Amino acid sequence: MNDLDEWGLGVLRDETWVHPDRSGEHRRPAFVLHEHRRPRHHFDLRLEEDGVLRSWAVPRGLPEVPGEKRLAVAVPDHELDHLTYEDDDKSIADIGWWEEHDRSERRILLTLHGRVDDRRYALIRTSQGWLLHRLADQ
Repeated sequence: MNDLDEWGLGVLRDETWVHPDRSGEHRRPAFVLHEHRRPRHHFDLRLEEDGVLRSWAVPRGLPEVPGEKRLAVAVPDHELDHLTYEDDDKSIADIGWWEEHDRSERRILLTLHGRVDDRRYALIRTSQGWLLHRLADQ
């Protein structure tokens, strides 16, 4: 069993992520947090949505403390196969499923259900880009 199978997100076969049957009502959308070591150390948050991984580069990593905010730079969507991708310069810092609580044009409220714990965030669109805001757990 791998992380994806444990969360009911799919299975890893021959280094390829195999998505579960999309007709299931209880399928959870996946997320992955990639840690990049080159060219500059940063993290990429990727959320599964509409058949792709919506992605944001988070230069200083996800906020740890409720109330803390971090810059999040929208980057091009990635294919779903990128969910489990790792190489010499990129590793998976966390993986699991995510839950959307509310959405508007300027904000997405969500919970990341990762390997160790659950964390609530708000992705907030500003006039200059995005902020990732850590919310108090409820």
